[in-house]
Amino acid sequence: MATLKVSSSVPSPSEDAEQLKSAFDGIQCFCLFLFLLVFWTRAILLWTLEPGERDALLVNEATKRWTSSNQVLMEVACTRTSTQLLHARQAYHARYKKSIEEDVAHHTTGDFRKLLVSLVSSYRYEGEEVNMTLAKQEAKLIHEKIKDKHYNDEDFIRILSTRSKPQINATFNRYQDNHGEEILKSLEEGDEDDKFLGLLRSTIQCLTRPELYFVDVLRSAIKKTGTDEGALTRIVTTRAEIDLKVIGQEYQRRNSIPLEKIVNS
Repeated sequence: MATLKVSSSVPSPSEDAEQLKSAFDGIQCFCLFLFLLVFWTRAILLWTLEPGERDALLVNEATKRWTSSNQVLMEVACTRTSTQLLHARQAYHARYKKSIEEDVAHHTTGDFRKLLVSLVSSYRYEGEEVNMTLAKQEAKLIHEKIKDKHYNDEDFIRILSTRSKPQINATFNRYQDNHGEEILKSLEEGDEDDKFLGLLRSTIQCLTRPELYFVDVLRSAIKKTGTDEGALTRIVTTRAEIDLKVIGQEYQRRNSIPLEKIVNS
């Protein structure tokens, strides 16, 4: 029968505390190593893909998850140009032998399906021309829908998914001029637990001020218990050659710390 031997020298409380601290420091270092390994492995994988192929992969992964994946689908649909989104749809056809619209429709239900399928199938006009008469009309329509809390209205969704981004900005500027507050402020008056309303706010932010949307996503990812390396790698790799510098400047302005320090720490 085994016997248990107790050491004759019992460590002091301070020695116990020091040994525990060393153990926890070791665990923290190992966890940091694992995070960096996962982060850079994932980043390298995404960087090796063409932008359209990368977006196709991100969308496909999002249709297989149920946590925050609607945000990823909306993000890809709203922050890419019409040509970039078309390339993503073509890459999806080639890689997965079906359409983005098909998988997004299968993944979503109800109002989420109505909004997201419209967004991923969009092909917006990319010019700078703006119709101010139309902006006035649609600003009035949107105000009526928000006032009545008809956030899932088909005309509201049609405007968000088909109008050019300059036209949408003109409409929302007119909305603010007419009603004395930004449209996002008006939408904050809804139920904060309404996930569709949250997605609608993110959609508008992506279409009008994408750098602010990405700053919010980064801040949320970093503040989580266990940094969300998926969001970090997605933003770093997809925005590196587009507006990551602008995102970094906005992040530092709002958080008083350089984004580079967060990514590399």
